[in-house]
Amino acid sequence: MAIDTVLWSRLVTGLTLGFHVIFATIGVGVPLMIAIAEFIGIRKKDQHYILMAKRWARGFVISVAVGVVTGTAISLQLALVWPNFMKLAGNVIALPLFMEVFAFFFEAIFLGIYLYTWDRFKNQYIHWLLTIPIVAGAGMSAVFITTVNGFMNQPGGFVMEAGQFTAVDPVQAMLNTATFSKVFHVLSSAYLTAAALLAGIAAFAMLRRGVSAYHKKALNLMMAVVLLFGLLNTLAGDVSAKFLAEHQPEKLAAAEWHFETESGADLVLLGWLNAENEILGAIHLPKLLSFLAFGDFNAEVKGLEEFPKDEWPPLLVHYLFDVMAGIGFTLLAVSLLYFLLVFWKKRNELNKWMLRIIALSAPLAFLAVEMGWFYAEVGRQPWIIRGYMRVEEAATSSPSVRILFFVFLLLYILLGVMCVIVLRRLFNNNSAEVEMEKWMKEKSNHSKGDLT
Repeated sequence: MAIDTVLWSRLVTGLTLGFHVIFATIGVGVPLMIAIAEFIGIRKKDQHYILMAKRWARGFVISVAVGVVTGTAISLQLALVWPNFMKLAGNVIALPLFMEVFAFFFEAIFLGIYLYTWDRFKNQYIHWLLTIPIVAGAGMSAVFITTVNGFMNQPGGFVMEAGQFTAVDPVQAMLNTATFSKVFHVLSSAYLTAAALLAGIAAFAMLRRGVSAYHKKALNLMMAVVLLFGLLNTLAGDVSAKFLAEHQPEKLAAAEWHFETESGADLVLLGWLNAENEILGAIHLPKLLSFLAFGDFNAEVKGLEEFPKDEWPPLLVHYLFDVMAGIGFTLLAVSLLYFLLVFWKKRNELNKWMLRIIALSAPLAFLAVEMGWFYAEVGRQPWIIRGYMRVEEAATSSPSVRILFFVFLLLYILLGVMCVIVLRRLFNNNSAEVEMEKWMKEKSNHSKGDLT
């Protein structure tokens, strides 16, 4: 029985990206939250915020370790699983791949200094300044790797001669037309998800142990960040939709099940397709797709009929898009509801139902990131380099790719289990309240020692 190496190649890469994006999102988003918490703690002289930065940094290091392994796996798989892609495009994407590694090491160097210099500076702002290169390094890692994905969607910076990319300009390839919208969306969603994660942890802790000053401050801070980046992420989604309408109309049409070119096109939510591709059970929002795509309720939106059927993205991307966008708006709505309850004094924003919703928002945020990345990748099908190379042309022909899938599956199960065990040991029997008490006692003893 012949092995479908293209299918197994997709499964290997999908597995790795699905696992890696969890830790990549944490790796990009959490450093900013650490920087914000420490700055507020220094500014307000509030040790609760300083402790937040300490605890979040401790957990962040574990996620970085796992992210390094999965990130290395992706680089390895590009050569093993997609050799024809690397043969064609390797000289184009080499620069951003190198810069991504450089940005990571830049971040790692300052992260090490940051972790081992707590309470070593009389001026606490000097220690806080170390967070700036960490945040920058994490963000630039995301930027460089996203430019590679942008190139795959909007290839440029080369001349095609005799089936090869020649006269390569890697900077022009990085600054392709997809870069801005993709980077904006990736960064805003990473910061939104990280804030939702830390808010969810604070809400969960209060549900288990009751309300404490530490967790209340953490929740208030992170919900404010969720609100800010929820708004920015909505704007990023709008920018992305307009980019797709102009440059990848087939991807937008597939996401909205928009089969026929028309003016004043409806936005389609939910629903399902029958065998004849008729939309059933969906919610139609009149003319909203035209407005989303071009800022004009009567604008013409290209339908899938404009493209050869063998170049249609899989129509299941509609569900991925709906889940991603739906969760994004839900996170924004939850943050708005929270602050409505904060300012509406008759209501308690820390009631159990509100805390449960916030705790649930954390895994939902990661689900939205997963759906967003799968939409980005599946929606580009059948191309690996749009217009130049199809996925089946890029994949390996080696039957060993099936074994590779199970090797990486086992690796990710082990990494996931170890990550959970280590994080539980770090925090489960070391609550923030207990740690604060120990920390204040140590500082008091240190101060007494200085006096004597």
